[in-house]
Amino acid sequence: MAERIIPLSTTLVKYDNPVLVTKHEEKKGATQTGAKDKIPEESTIKHGKSSGIVTDPRKETEEILNTILPPKEWDEDGQLWRQNVSTTPATRLDVINLQEQLDMRLQQQQARETGICPIRRELYTQCFDEIIRQVTINCAERGLLLLRVRDEMRMTIEAFQALYCSSIAFGMRKALQAEQGKADLQENVEELKNEKLELEHQIIELKQRAEQADRRAAETRLAEERKHTEEIAFLMKTNQQLKTQLEGIIAPKK
Repeated sequence: MAERIIPLSTTLVKYDNPVLVTKHEEKKGATQTGAKDKIPEESTIKHGKSSGIVTDPRKETEEILNTILPPKEWDEDGQLWRQNVSTTPATRLDVINLQEQLDMRLQQQQARETGICPIRRELYTQCFDEIIRQVTINCAERGLLLLRVRDEMRMTIEAFQALYCSSIAFGMRKALQAEQGKADLQENVEELKNEKLELEHQIIELKQRAEQADRRAAETRLAEERKHTEEIAFLMKTNQQLKTQLEGIIAPKK
C-alpha cells in the first residue's frame, strides 16, 4: 500500500498517514493471511497438539481503536484512501501539546468561553476522543469505559437538545396561540368599544328626552296651576256676587 504525508490535521485526534487502498492488494493480503492461518492449523494436526487461537495484543488494540474511532475513508482522483487512528502510545509531551493545541484552536476559532458554543463543544469532543485513544493504547478496558462515558454524555446532550427543540416548538405554538387570542381579544375590545359608544349615545338621547319630558311636565303643571288659580278666583268672585245678591234680597224683608 502506498502512503503519503499529509499536512497538519484539522482534528485533535492523532491519525496515521493515509494509505491507498487497492482491491488487488486486499485480495493478496487475504490469501496470505488465509495461508498463514492454515499453516499453524496443519502443523498442530501433524504434531497432535490441540489447535488454539493466538491473539496479538497490538492487533486487538488496533481493532478496539478502530471500533471506538472508525477510520476515515475518501475518494481522490478515483483512488480510495484510508486513514486509521494512530496506535502510537502517548507521552507526557504529547499530552502537553494536546492541551496547547486545544487552547490555540479555541482562540483561533473564537470559541465562546461561557454559554452554548458549538465550536467549543466540537473541540472538547475531539480532545476527549484523543484522550480515549491515548488511554486505550495503554489499557483497552479503561478506554472502553471512557467510551461508555463519552456515549452517555452525547446521549445526554442530544436529549437536552431534543428537549430544547421541543420547548422552542411549544413556545412558538403558545406564542402563535397568544397572538391569535390577542387578535380575538382586540376584536372583542373593538366591539365592546362600539357597543359602549352606542350606549353612550342612547344615554345622551334618553337624557335629552327626560329633560324635554321634565320641561313639558313643568309647563303643564304651571298651566294647570294658572288655570286652577283662575278658576278659584272666578269661583270666589262668583261666590261674592251671589253672597251680595243674597244679602240684597234678604235685607228689604227686614
